[in-house]
Amino acid sequence: MTGGAPPVRVGIIGASGLAGGDLIRLVVQHPRLRLTFLGGSSSVGRRPSELHPGLRQDLGVSVEAVPDDPDVLAERCDVVFLATPAPASAELAARLADRVPCVIDLSGAFRIRTPALHDRWYPKVSRGPELAERFVYGVPELIGERLAGAPLISLPGCYATAITLGLAPLVLGLGLALRTVVVDGKSGSSGGGLQLRTPDLHPFRSGAIAPYAPTGHRHAAEVGDFLERAEPGRIASLSMSAYGVSHVRGLLTSSYVFTDGDTPDARTLHRAYLRFYKGHRFVRVRRHTETLIPVPDPQAVLGSNYCDIAVEHDPDGDRIVVLAALDNLVKGAAGQAVQALNIRFGLPEEEGLTMQPVMPA
Repeated sequence: MTGGAPPVRVGIIGASGLAGGDLIRLVVQHPRLRLTFLGGSSSVGRRPSELHPGLRQDLGVSVEAVPDDPDVLAERCDVVFLATPAPASAELAARLADRVPCVIDLSGAFRIRTPALHDRWYPKVSRGPELAERFVYGVPELIGERLAGAPLISLPGCYATAITLGLAPLVLGLGLALRTVVVDGKSGSSGGGLQLRTPDLHPFRSGAIAPYAPTGHRHAAEVGDFLERAEPGRIASLSMSAYGVSHVRGLLTSSYVFTDGDTPDARTLHRAYLRFYKGHRFVRVRRHTETLIPVPDPQAVLGSNYCDIAVEHDPDGDRIVVLAALDNLVKGAAGQAVQALNIRFGLPEEEGLTMQPVMPA
């Protein structure tokens, strides 16, 4: 896309959700995008600022019902974001594919490529195998070339983004064989969306460290499926425990990695991570004690598209510890989606995403 090209026309379906709200925020402040459609069901007729009071009131669009005829959207949009639950995304993607030039899905509907694995973790999400194979999936830093011109894009979940960015230099860069990976993940309440559940009510969430998925988190399966396809046989075992904490935005993953063979020392690991992410402005490789407060810390990335990563070697346990922090609604959802859009349409990858973190928050 050249400097004089018309703006990319953007539609967002799922306007009332938290990820949808951040998508609206990022799209309307992007110099090369124009918001032309907002879709929803329960919020038809409402302005974005009624759903998300932080948005300005004069955006010039209101929520509409999603038209049955996909050609109506194709006439108004160059790209449609699906910020909808996985079952709805699967149905919408089937309707919009081959009609709208680009569909970018933020749900889990098309993340896991292996059919049996998808059916295990998303048993209520029915999708056609041919359609699933057409989706390009992954973190933009790792699949950038495949995003250019792609008509169907599926983005990782928030935890999966942090874990994958944390493990990729070990698997794809150093080529290590990882015998065991154990992930500890802690996320704020916005990770659960707007569903009303008793554990997420303020009297129970405030001050809590709630083990909502001590075993069996689908994002671990997502990471394993992606890395197995990228480098078969490199990870023998990957498991995860997830906890809800009392803050609203942000997550931290701690990946404890045990390798087959010699484990690189801390200096070698840090240099390998710097080398792997050289030129990727949204991944900041940190040293754990380089700042006044220890990093990575979700506080230091809130509101931004950054993922902060630090890697340590524990000689006593002969393990590698990889820490990754990001804002689950930005780098883990809406920001990453706009980043993928930029690459897809030939825009600078950082366009509209240069906002700095808000700290303290």
